[in-house]
Formats: sequence, structure tokens, C-alpha cells
Amino acid sequence: MRDTYMKSDQAFIDWRAGVTLDPAERWADWHSIVTEATARGVEVRRARVASTPVSEYIRFEYDVTDGLNIAAGENVRWLSRRDATGLALPGNDFWLFDSSLVLVNHFDGEGENMEVELTDDPEVSRLCDSAFEAVWKLATPHAEFELI
Repeated sequence: MRDTYMKSDQAFIDWRAGVTLDPAERWADWHSIVTEATARGVEVRRARVASTPVSEYIRFEYDVTDGLNIAAGENVRWLSRRDATGLALPGNDFWLFDSSLVLVNHFDGEGENMEVELTDDPEVSRLCDSAFEAVWKLATPHAEFELI
């Protein structure tokens, strides 16, 4: 849900410099995990909430989504932050597994990853599940989302 993440990430630095990236190669471990999961029938969905016009970092994420996320079998949707005003969203980025286990990503003010927290607190799981579904319902599929 941030507009900027880890500007120190070498992939982002290379992308800014015009280096052609092969996302499946650059993030081979992630690509392999998701490809194997989706091949077993696991549904992997990713929803991104972004301000528009988008930041340079979000443009980078958008550019690598086809070669990494979509190619691995993820279903990715985008929601303009303007369209999220009426939604109650958690204060941090998260991953939700099986509607019950939440991995929370904590970032500093510059978007650098500081720590990861894992919780199975039912209230947190329900909040994250309902927030994700609300975003998903309003969001636009990756192939149809237009960067502005």
C-alpha cells in the first residue's frame, strides 16, 4: 500500500539505470515458489493500492509484474488510492495465508524493510481478510490498469 519501497533494492536501481531485467531470473526463488504453488491449484492473489499519478517505484513494480507475478501464476489487481477512501485498511502491508495467518511487513519512513511479524490473531486475520476482499472487489486487473 506504499508508493515507494526499498529504493536501495538493486533491481530498482538497475531498472532506473535502464538495465533490462528478467524478473523470473532476478527473483528466481519467489518465481519458483509461486509457480509451484499455482501448479498445485493454489490461488495466489496480489492487490496493490497506489496513488495516481504513480510514483517511480510503482512504475517499476508495474513494469516487472508481467514477467514475475503474472508469469508465475499470480492474479494481480490494482486500485487507485483515490478509489480506496471508503475502505478500512490495515496500517501495514500484509500477506494473508488461508484466511488465518498474517505476515505483516513493517517499513521505515523511506520504505526500507525493517521487520516482519507473523500473527494468527483471529481479529487481525478477519480485518486483513475483509480489507483485502474489499480492495479486490474494486480493483482493476493488471492487464487493464492504466498508469497515469
